[in-house]
Amino acid sequence: MIGIALFQGNLIHQIARRVTALNVRVLLSLLLWFGNISSSYAGLMIEITQGVDNPVSVAVVPFAWQGYGLLKEDVAAIIAADLERSGQFKALPREDMLAHPHKQADVHFSEWRTDYLLVGQVKPGTGNGQYEIKVELFDVFNRKRLAHEVMLSGIGQLRRAAHHISDLVYEKLTGYKGVFSTRLLYVSVMKGEKEPYRLNLSDVDGHGEMSVFRSAEPIMSPVWAPNGEEIAYVSFETKRPAIYRHTLATGKREKLTGFPGLNSSPAWSPDGQSMAMVLSKDGNPEVYVMNLKNKRLRRITNHFSIDTEPSWMPDGKSIIFTSSRGGKPQIYQVNLASNWIERLTFEGEYNARSRVLPDGKGIVFVHRRDGVYHIATQEVNSGELRVLTETELDESPSVAPNGSILMYATQVRGGQGILGAVSLDGKVKYRLPSGKGDVREPAWSPYFQ
Repeated sequence: MIGIALFQGNLIHQIARRVTALNVRVLLSLLLWFGNISSSYAGLMIEITQGVDNPVSVAVVPFAWQGYGLLKEDVAAIIAADLERSGQFKALPREDMLAHPHKQADVHFSEWRTDYLLVGQVKPGTGNGQYEIKVELFDVFNRKRLAHEVMLSGIGQLRRAAHHISDLVYEKLTGYKGVFSTRLLYVSVMKGEKEPYRLNLSDVDGHGEMSVFRSAEPIMSPVWAPNGEEIAYVSFETKRPAIYRHTLATGKREKLTGFPGLNSSPAWSPDGQSMAMVLSKDGNPEVYVMNLKNKRLRRITNHFSIDTEPSWMPDGKSIIFTSSRGGKPQIYQVNLASNWIERLTFEGEYNARSRVLPDGKGIVFVHRRDGVYHIATQEVNSGELRVLTETELDESPSVAPNGSILMYATQVRGGQGILGAVSLDGKVKYRLPSGKGDVREPAWSPYFQ
């Protein structure tokens, strides 16, 4: 990110060389605000570090395969891993299963000591290159079927189908929409490569990783469009920061801004028609909104301090942002109709990189306490603040579309950058370390249409 949130020394030097049009006073102020960021290439894994005290027990029986050869994916294993990763469920080990039913007629509830039971079967579909998947979910204690689903999956889409089943089970048992079939964007760097900087896309469990854009220069601040079909990010590919719009299906890219100075922190409006961003083309870093149809810019803030890192409220009527206008980085909210600005954070001398929860009732952000950067959440109306993480140098929070959990970047011993996740109640925590280095700046996708 090019706002105030945490950059490493080598990247600061690159910015200083490239942003030649930025006046010295502003650049020095930015450097004082920056912290650390690592470089990497990612192959993400899952390490659950904390779950709820009494997880719900569920048995996910291996699905029956009614075709020839072997399936390329173990659908039941993927579902079990998804549910366990939520921290709210404990999957019964397969070696402890006394039976392997695949449909309701085969289920004998007396054989199970779990709260819930999921069974299923996969067979070739009627169309070429398709599978038909049938799943049934049972309440073991009450001895009744809770759900029955039949779906089609492409040959190469079994993992996606498994994630959709996990969403079905999660919503049925918790009442909240699941996020297992959503996706992640994150930045990585492979040192020594000709194009070391990569913008990667993967499932939320780290599988299916692919690079959607590579560059010899830094890539920062990836964000999703509300429709999940486009992304935006900051790229230094022309030796200076510029904001790009990128269509995932086609790879088509459009350069939105490339003004002298800073071009940073893109943030799509909830309706997808506008984009908030930070530009210093008029001197100081200020928040602007661009109409994406005609590319017209509206300046939102106008202050001699640094204003940066915009994030939209769900109704699209106001934007929260970070500003030093009070002397130290704090979070403010600006009403787009009246331009009225209100300070939101008061606890601590540093609060930055805020993101709004999907219901608009709270925000998450980087909060410094005792010289250490953590992720915190705060209710908008009451102002009640709660620190969610315990690791050091936590940054770049991104909230899941159901508002139950967030992803962030952090470091482990030895300085390796990884992604971490924590539920909004602080009870569930897991990590996604990379097998090949560090990763940074996660962006959680919206639900796909």
